Amino acid sequence: MFKGSMPALVTPFRNGALDLETLKKLVEWHIGEGSHGLVPVGTTGESPTLSHEEHETVIETVVKAAAGRVPVIAGAGSNNTVEAIRFVEHAARVGADAALVVTPYYNKPTQRGLIAHYTALHDCADIPIFIYNIPGRSVIDMTPETMGELAKLPRIVGVKDATGDMARVCDTRITCGADFIQMCAEDAVAHGFNAVGGVGCISVTANVAPKLLSQMQEACLAGDFATALDIQTKLMPLHKAIFTEPGLVGAKYAMSRLGLCSDEVRLPLTSLADETKALVDAGLEHAGLM
Repeated sequence: MFKGSMPALVTPFRNGALDLETLKKLVEWHIGEGSHGLVPVGTTGESPTLSHEEHETVIETVVKAAAGRVPVIAGAGSNNTVEAIRFVEHAARVGADAALVVTPYYNKPTQRGLIAHYTALHDCADIPIFIYNIPGRSVIDMTPETMGELAKLPRIVGVKDATGDMARVCDTRITCGADFIQMCAEDAVAHGFNAVGGVGCISVTANVAPKLLSQMQEACLAGDFATALDIQTKLMPLHKAIFTEPGLVGAKYAMSRLGLCSDEVRLPLTSLADETKALVDAGLEHAGLM
């Protein structure tokens, strides 16, 4: 169920408020373009600036719009275990297929604390959980050994890995087993990630180029890494341009250029600088999207 290209969905806004009609249209578009799943209210969905009520509204809207056609992995992370329990329970209640839980940021728990945090989330609801390991944002790195301990719990099913470390994929495979689902979180290395044991990518660029990225992931899953590399080469300037500034801002600008949604973001994020816009435009042209 959990494999291939899964957009880390942006949350569209209009005049500061949630734009739910556009969100529903994006769900339809992504499914039509071949995306293999949807991941609302991660960092790319601007989770830090959504209220709890907005967070839950977006999750429920995406689940209803997807209507079982593709799996929905609901963003459900917090550095407060009680808040994360609320989000995991809500994801289970509204019918999400899994929950994505980031390692607690800022308060820097020990590996022992990580085990306690994820165990509490595992025990609170009957829903599969993906660990989101992103040391660059959370400042802590869950070790493969810790992940191996958590993988013994039946509902800890996989990881969204943002380390960018290809060796980590093999290490995790050893500690967690071959059935543990490893999803890449870095678009620029998603092709290589699959070659060493990954099965897909929770992707920012897939907000902009879902068809190309679903084709790339399908090629990888079929063992056709030559075709996958051709697609990745076509997309690499766009990957780099989108992440010149915070990736969700680059993705929203690119989507606005394609007429998909507004480029509006919430403070403290701001719209792209003109020179970054030029890079994104060039990336869109290189990918054949403009």
